[in-house]
Amino acid sequence: MLTVLRNRTYRHLFAAQVIALVGTGLATVALGLLAYDIAGARAGSVLGTALAIKMAAYVAIAPAIAAVAHRIPRRALMVGSDLTRAAVALTLPFVDQVWQVYVLIFALQAASAAFTPTFQAVIPDVLPEERDYTRALSLSRLAYDLESLFSPALAAALLAFTTYNWLFLGTVGGFLASAALVVSAVLPKPAPVREQPGGAYARATAGSRLFFRVPRLRALLFLNLAVAAASALVTVNTVVYVRDHFGRSTGDVALALGAYGAGSMLVALLLPRILDRVADRTVMLAGATLLTCVFVAVAVITGASAGGWRWPALLGGWAAFGAAASMILTPTGRLIRRSAPPEERTPAFAAQFSLSHAAWLITYPVAGWVGASAGLLAAVLVLGAIGLAAGAAATWLWPARDTDEAAHVHAGLAPGHPHLEDAVEVPGGWRHSHTRVSDGLHLCAAGAGTR
Repeated sequence: MLTVLRNRTYRHLFAAQVIALVGTGLATVALGLLAYDIAGARAGSVLGTALAIKMAAYVAIAPAIAAVAHRIPRRALMVGSDLTRAAVALTLPFVDQVWQVYVLIFALQAASAAFTPTFQAVIPDVLPEERDYTRALSLSRLAYDLESLFSPALAAALLAFTTYNWLFLGTVGGFLASAALVVSAVLPKPAPVREQPGGAYARATAGSRLFFRVPRLRALLFLNLAVAAASALVTVNTVVYVRDHFGRSTGDVALALGAYGAGSMLVALLLPRILDRVADRTVMLAGATLLTCVFVAVAVITGASAGGWRWPALLGGWAAFGAAASMILTPTGRLIRRSAPPEERTPAFAAQFSLSHAAWLITYPVAGWVGASAGLLAAVLVLGAIGLAAGAAATWLWPARDTDEAAHVHAGLAPGHPHLEDAVEVPGGWRHSHTRVSDGLHLCAAGAGTR
């Protein structure tokens, strides 16, 4: 897996991603402490609102950035996003009002919504070979999981020697280092982008329309929802399980969350070799099936009245949730790369970023409100039903014979059109085959069956 780090450009970009993730993790810990200083007992509601603002920024800003991204050099867009995040983090220690927290969180997450899809769209150009790209996706998944374990531990170690305000300075340093690494990377020239009719709105919604048009991407929408159902239960209710349901110590909260991360990391390590032999559809739908099975197991654990087996069983369930989520999330970039031509990858990755967070925007409140009002078992059953329905919809929407090559006929293109370079003239147009895409040239291509 680590062989892809021999590529200097990818190595610098991956290091930028890791350092920025650590900075974000430090900011998350410091933000919780800041909220408590400002709001006291209302800190939970402040953080809940901040989380909702974060998701709303992701959902709204990523498509808007995609509409203008083709006019901005990719390096400038990523560096500008890092510098914006650094500037916002630098001002957070001076905040003394709740509304200021909300404004700065929106600005911080808006910059992240610009950086992340752009970064994701660059990597397929840096690593054009699918084998290398698959390993890069696994490394990225590992980076997210390791950050969730490493950043809180680093924050705890730093807080033993200093106040939380200094954590924000660590965040600033992380974003500045990320910007410097992006500047040092030599990025490949992006594919030229065709102007789309319809203005800014059409460009902003191009990625979303691609998702709703392509069957495998429509399936991905529902797989995102299935993952969001499981991750919402883990993220929102782990502390309730540990402290109230099992009566265990605060330290066991970290242990439970670590089990989820460990399951995800294990699968991320194994998937590159598996995906060399097994189709993405098989792996991802198996992940959705596993999610449903784990929900059933967690319902049994939650409903059991007593027994020393419940705590280790919950840790196993959380690890299985992490494994299933990684089975779905890790190959996602491969699906998008296969479904969108190079010039449309930035809007496509922006749509994935936006729409996947829209799923979390739905499931996070469900996990919290149902759990608080009707109990943990009700939350498990409701979220499990969402996961089951989403997995079933994905299976139905994703054709079993989803091949990457499609033979089709172009009836409306003039001879000499660049896209017809390898085409053969046939009655009614020009026939050729290539990887399935869904763009303006292929919406009406006879027999294309573009997926």
